[in-house]
Amino acid sequence: MLTFTLGTFAIALNHLLLISALALATFVGWRVAKRGGENPESVLFSLFLIGMLAARIGFVAVYWTHYRNDPWQVIDLRDGGFLAWPGVIALVLATLYRSWRRPGLRRPLGFGVVSGLAFWLLATFSLSIYEQGTRLPDITLRNAAGETVQLADYKGGPLVINLWATWCPPCRREMPVLENAQQQRPDLTFLFVNQAESMQSVATFLETQGLSLSNVLFDGGGRLGQAVGSMALPTTLFYSPDGRLLGSHLGELSQASLARALENFDSVPATSSRKLPCPASATC
Repeated sequence: MLTFTLGTFAIALNHLLLISALALATFVGWRVAKRGGENPESVLFSLFLIGMLAARIGFVAVYWTHYRNDPWQVIDLRDGGFLAWPGVIALVLATLYRSWRRPGLRRPLGFGVVSGLAFWLLATFSLSIYEQGTRLPDITLRNAAGETVQLADYKGGPLVINLWATWCPPCRREMPVLENAQQQRPDLTFLFVNQAESMQSVATFLETQGLSLSNVLFDGGGRLGQAVGSMALPTTLFYSPDGRLLGSHLGELSQASLARALENFDSVPATSSRKLPCPASATC
């Protein structure tokens, strides 16, 4: 399960965990403050923002080569580009500073930050373990020729699966990034699994946008999204050669966030090339 869905509302689980950690920290801080001390609610929120800002700056610094040609992308947070460790360090340092400046905040703020961080770290670690224990779903799809293909037939090498639709604005924005990655990384197999649209509408979209994609597949019933537990688009999944989920990204990918996601394959042993069930053509 990668998203929490309620009706038409869907949120990535890692985002939900972050919000829950802030809520827990606020509640614990408020309870401790009732026994003596200042309510740290506003301070906790400002610390949260400081941590997020540091996490973004850290990410941009590490992947600056992907931003330098278009610096405006630095402020486009839709790519989900954050590094946890700079954010945690900034949060802890800011907490120590605030506690030193305002003694009445020390106990409530300390208990709140420690409880929120502990929850977030444990929940994130548990979610990562759960994700990496899931396998490539055994689902039947169709290629652009209308032929049936088995998703499991693509195992045998590193696999990137993008769930998308032409009506989805983030999907449209990230498609050139994925097209370029497909051309630059022949060692990886990219599958573009369209969700519940006709072959004609997809073909028209690719032609009008000037996109040349290999391995475009069709999931008429949206069963792949249901199987992996993600009802949000776009969703990109990264599988090892043996079909084990290495990571996932919900939302738009930029060059930088895709580069980071592809680092999931750095520790995967190289495998010999295998024959794909679908010819590598522009509409396959």
